[in-house]
Amino acid sequence: MKNRLKVLRAERDWSQADLAERLDVSRQSVNAIETGKYDPSLPLAFKIAALFAMPIEAIFEA
Repeated sequence: MKNRLKVLRAERDWSQADLAERLDVSRQSVNAIETGKYDPSLPLAFKIAALFAMPIEAIFEA
């Protein structure tokens, strides 16, 4: 699954660790999601969308 997480994070000048802390996940999880090695659970996807105040569809693409 492709996503815009890295771009959105960079626009806010957040490190992977910063984003991980805000989402209450590990930095490795953020890295895996950004590189497409791991698809977030639905609750985590909603949490990411809420954090960036965007619809899930605007962040993740099938």
